[in-house]
Amino acid sequence: MSLQKGDKAPDFKLVDSQTHEVQLSDYAGKKLVLLFFPLAYTGVCTTELCTMRDDIATYNNLNADVLAVSVDSPFVLDKFKADNNLNFKLASDFNATASAAYGAKYDEFVLGMKNVSKRSAFVIDEHGTVQYAEVLESAGDLPSFENVKAALAS
Repeated sequence: MSLQKGDKAPDFKLVDSQTHEVQLSDYAGKKLVLLFFPLAYTGVCTTELCTMRDDIATYNNLNADVLAVSVDSPFVLDKFKADNNLNFKLASDFNATASAAYGAKYDEFVLGMKNVSKRSAFVIDEHGTVQYAEVLESAGDLPSFENVKAALAS
């Protein structure tokens, strides 16, 4: 089941692309845009994260950090981040535990892959409460960046 506005955001403990631990509590007192994406180096995922990169000033002006999460290894994410000049953290949910906690996991994805993150966007406020939740069934769709910004602004 997906999270809804007003729910307490589940904590997570992941490894970022620099192999440092990252968890929700690191963002206490800050707004967070938490994105789950299926796989690095795929067309729609690259478009999504490059769109965030190109508009990062808007998110910074709304006092929000961005964290993008996939089931790729931290080493793949590090290369993906560098290749696309991404200016926010990427984290590995290799075992899909955070994806599952957020209701953002495919049981079965394409090519028989299991436990891949669903493309999703969550806005979490300074107190760890979900203010926006969008979980997409189709990996070919992008989240509503306008709705994310509106949730951050309110």
